[in-house]
Amino acid sequence: MSSISIATLKKQTPGLALTALLTGAVAISFSAIFVRLSEVGPITTAFWRMLLSFPVFWALLAQQQPARPATPARQDHRWLIAAGLMMAGDLIAWHWSIKFTTIANSVLLTNLAPIFVTIGGWLLFRQPVTRLFVAGMGLAIVGAMMLVGASFSLSHEHMLGDLLALTAAVFYGSYILVVKRGRETHSTATVMAWAAGVSSLVLLPTAFLAEGALFATSLSGWGVLLGLALFSHAGGQGLITFALAHLPASFSSVTLLLQPVLSAVFAWLLLNEALTPGQMLGGLVVLTGIFLARRASLA
Repeated sequence: MSSISIATLKKQTPGLALTALLTGAVAISFSAIFVRLSEVGPITTAFWRMLLSFPVFWALLAQQQPARPATPARQDHRWLIAAGLMMAGDLIAWHWSIKFTTIANSVLLTNLAPIFVTIGGWLLFRQPVTRLFVAGMGLAIVGAMMLVGASFSLSHEHMLGDLLALTAAVFYGSYILVVKRGRETHSTATVMAWAAGVSSLVLLPTAFLAEGALFATSLSGWGVLLGLALFSHAGGQGLITFALAHLPASFSSVTLLLQPVLSAVFAWLLLNEALTPGQMLGGLVVLTGIFLARRASLA
C-alpha cells in the first residue's frame, strides 16, 4: 500500500469509526425490545445474549492474521477479563433494577454513564474535558430526562431499584473505559470474545440462582435470544468496540445516549407504545447535545 493510500485511510478512520458508533447505537437500541419479548427471565436473557454471541467473536478471532496474535500477552489479560466483569455487572444491575423501580427510572439513571466515563477518562487517561463538551453532555442528559418525562419519580419504594440502575451506569461507564484501554493493543474480536466468555461465566450461576429456568420453550423464544445476541450484541456492541479504538471514550458514551431515543422510536413503531410531543422534543435535545459534544471533540 502506498504512503498516499495509508494517509488517506488514516483520514477516513474517524469518519468510519463515527459511522460504526452510530450504527452500533441503532443496533443496541433494540435490546430493550428483545428483553421485553424474551420468554426467560431478564438475567437469563443476558446470559444467552453473551453466550450465543461468543462463537461469532471466536470465529472472527480465529480468522485474524498471524501477524496479530490471537492470544494476548499475560500482563494484558486484566483488561480483557475486566471488560467481561464490567459487562456482567452492568447487565445484572440493570436487569435487577427493573424489578425494583420503574422502567423510566431505570432507563434515565442507567444513561448517566457518560458522567462516569468523562470523570474516569479525565482521571485515568488524562483525556481533556472542555466546557463545550460538558455543555453538550449536559444537554444530551437533559434530553434523555425529557424522554422519560413525567414517568420518572423518586420515592423510598424505588430506592433499591434506583441504586441498582445507578450502579449499572457505573459498570457500563467502567466497561467503556476498559474497552477503550483494551483496544489500544487488541482487536475488536479479541476484546469481545473475552468479554462474552468471562461475562457468560458470571451470568450463568447468577441466572440459575435468581431465576431457575434457563431455557426458552419455543422457537420464537429462541429467535428472540438469537436476535439479541447476534444483532444487538455481536453487531451493535461489536461496532461500538471497534469505534472506541478511534474516538474519545467520553464522546462515544454521550453518543450512545441515542439509544433511549431510538428505543422510544422503535417501541412506538413495533410495540405501539405512545410517543408524546415532549419525548420527541427530548430526542431533538439529545441530538443537539451530541452535536455539541462532537464539535468539542474535534476542537
